Amino acid sequence: MTDNILTQERLKELLSYDPETGVFVWVKKPSTKVKIGSVAGFNSYGYRRIQIGGAAFCLHRLAWLFMTGAFPPNDIDHINMDKADNRFVNLRAVTRSENMHNIEKQKNNTSGFKGVSYFKKSKKWRADIRINNVQKHLGSFPTPEDASVAYLIAQRIYHPTCPTI
Repeated sequence: MTDNILTQERLKELLSYDPETGVFVWVKKPSTKVKIGSVAGFNSYGYRRIQIGGAAFCLHRLAWLFMTGAFPPNDIDHINMDKADNRFVNLRAVTRSENMHNIEKQKNNTSGFKGVSYFKKSKKWRADIRINNVQKHLGSFPTPEDASVAYLIAQRIYHPTCPTI
């Protein structure tokens, strides 16, 4: 079953959704393994999923369908970057590019700031941002804090829909 086959009507026959908690509960048994009233979903790489009609659906996409009546045309972004937080206020429909801008800083980041790295040759901190999948150098700075300010300004200019948390 793909996104376009499952309807809001069918979803609401099977599950209830609490937009304030992001929790889905079974209201009708789709199989013998499910108990009515039980919390629906299983964890898959940090995302919650539900099995319906032989297909696994991400809860954030089902929340969007439940609340709006249609699957989003592209991605759904978790604004607070918590993949398990499927409260409707935490979800927004975005393009893939927009979704990729709302990610945490890389694990190998030593500056402590997103978009900031140390450049040994100049002994300065540099700020970089991706725009349409192209890396743009924003400048070199004496401190990581200064470079972070440059990154945050550029983020507001080039990615205005990206939340800053």
